[in-house]
Amino acid sequence: MGAGRGGAGARPDGYHQRRRRHRPRRTRGLVAIAVVLLLGGLAAIIAAREDRLSDAVREITLPLRHEDIIRQQAEDKDLDPALIAAVIYEESRFRDATSRAGAKGLMQIVPATARFIASRSGGTAFELRDLGTPQVNIAYGSWYLRYLHDRYDEEEELAIAAYNAGERNVDRWIENAGGADEFDAEEHIGFPETRSYVAGVIEQRDEYAEHYERELGL
Repeated sequence: MGAGRGGAGARPDGYHQRRRRHRPRRTRGLVAIAVVLLLGGLAAIIAAREDRLSDAVREITLPLRHEDIIRQQAEDKDLDPALIAAVIYEESRFRDATSRAGAKGLMQIVPATARFIASRSGGTAFELRDLGTPQVNIAYGSWYLRYLHDRYDEEEELAIAAYNAGERNVDRWIENAGGADEFDAEEHIGFPETRSYVAGVIEQRDEYAEHYERELGL
């Protein structure tokens, strides 16, 4: 009897069918792996796009410019760089401008304050137009912040309030409060604009510290 049907060399019925049944399982496994890899790749792409979108949104809602100047002035004046950035944000949103009151530049310094800073800091060649230069404007604004921190014994809320409303007003509010230890910004600041300003600077300072830690050298 040869190797024909029913001989010793014959294969049982259904042999080819059994071999074919194993192939779909391997195929399904490969497909599953491909799907996982594809989904993982899509997730990575979506995450990257979301990061870029987040950065783009932050660029609009919490801009930062001139961080090298801010870092340098913060170190020179012993200030928190996030505070300088927050004051710039509240004053000008990092746009060079002149207000109706004559305040100029990124940190919105009025001419009288600029001349005071120049006289106290040795700016003998200072001209008002220099406030349009980021380096000069941030240097002068940072100098004034340092001066106000010293004047009010490092009480940050008082220094920020004085940056906005002036020392004379803050001195009066402190007196009305019964002293600096009794001063409460929400209760004793007499101008709603200044209360909002102080709260905004403190909030933005924390935001800059959180989102721009590397850029600000924190």
